[in-house]
Amino acid sequence: MQIVNVKLPISLAEADALKPNDVPAHVEFRNVTKMYGAVAAVRDLSLTVGRGEFVTILGPSGSGKTTALMLLAGFVAPTQGDILIGGNSVAAVPSYRRDQGIVFQSYALFPHLTVGKNLEFPLEMRGIKAAERLPRVNRMLERVHLEDFGDRMPSQLSGGQQQRIALARALIADPPFLLLDEPLGALDRKLREQMQIEMKSLHQEFGITTICVTHDQEEALTLSDRIIVMRAGQIEQTDTPEALYDRPATAFVANFLGEANILDIHDFKVKSTVESQPGTVPMIRPERISIAALTDQKETDAEKRQYVTGRIKEMIYAGPLRKYHVRVGSGVLIVREHVATGQKVFKPGEEVRLDWLRSDVRFVAI
Repeated sequence: MQIVNVKLPISLAEADALKPNDVPAHVEFRNVTKMYGAVAAVRDLSLTVGRGEFVTILGPSGSGKTTALMLLAGFVAPTQGDILIGGNSVAAVPSYRRDQGIVFQSYALFPHLTVGKNLEFPLEMRGIKAAERLPRVNRMLERVHLEDFGDRMPSQLSGGQQQRIALARALIADPPFLLLDEPLGALDRKLREQMQIEMKSLHQEFGITTICVTHDQEEALTLSDRIIVMRAGQIEQTDTPEALYDRPATAFVANFLGEANILDIHDFKVKSTVESQPGTVPMIRPERISIAALTDQKETDAEKRQYVTGRIKEMIYAGPLRKYHVRVGSGVLIVREHVATGQKVFKPGEEVRLDWLRSDVRFVAI
């Protein structure tokens, strides 16, 4: 966790940037570019994170998401542009003077200190007296359900417990904002899901402005008030999780955030309640498609639906879900349905009928 050490001498530029102000705490990037030689890791990035928001920056490797977080943390400096925290430029403020909480994928707990001393460290660095530190440490340990672990060493904790302590250490000094760098990447799936619930609960309780970087789409959808999808150093789209998933602006976002069927590659005319725009292609999510035997009765709202026939290429069983790859003409459609008792299971080679509401078709930019 990065800390402010008020005893060190500071420059006039730093002192001016750290003055208290009346602007609500928020984070802003203004046309920020970060070059590494001839390569732009981030290009002309502009975004604002409101006070108390949980924003996730999502993208594949090389998209610039981690560079954006490192710029905000002060670990690297922008080549061009400005970064503001609480309405003040922090371009002249080094990392160790930015009052922020940071949680890394590796947790970065001090291995030679007990859990309690790990939590006490940021309070001690801020000049808080010992008599005041212990009650705050105990309250925070209780909050993360590890009240009996204060005397243990980090090596004696499980991965999930270390993650909770790392979060507790980042939050204990009430920083104005919290940075999370792939915070759950080192955990197995079940622990990740548990920690997602815990992190969401902590954010709601503390109300701290949080910027998270991840490549995990499910994690982003679960945790975020808003998601920023990055590609090649630039923002591809930003919106709420529901809006991004249901109304992706581009084929890249549609395919990166879940699975998507791009329908223009198939040998049938797509019917939709929305008119297509130049430079767009029709798309539908796999779970919006129904699958049935050719002899099954059609839905009562058949006039609102589109029907096509195909042949099962592959069936994948995944516990609560069953996924079909269905060859339709020269292309393949992905169909995803929840497993239910008495449900018909189709085998490779069987002919089936697929249908979907025309209103579920979306048009995305290529």
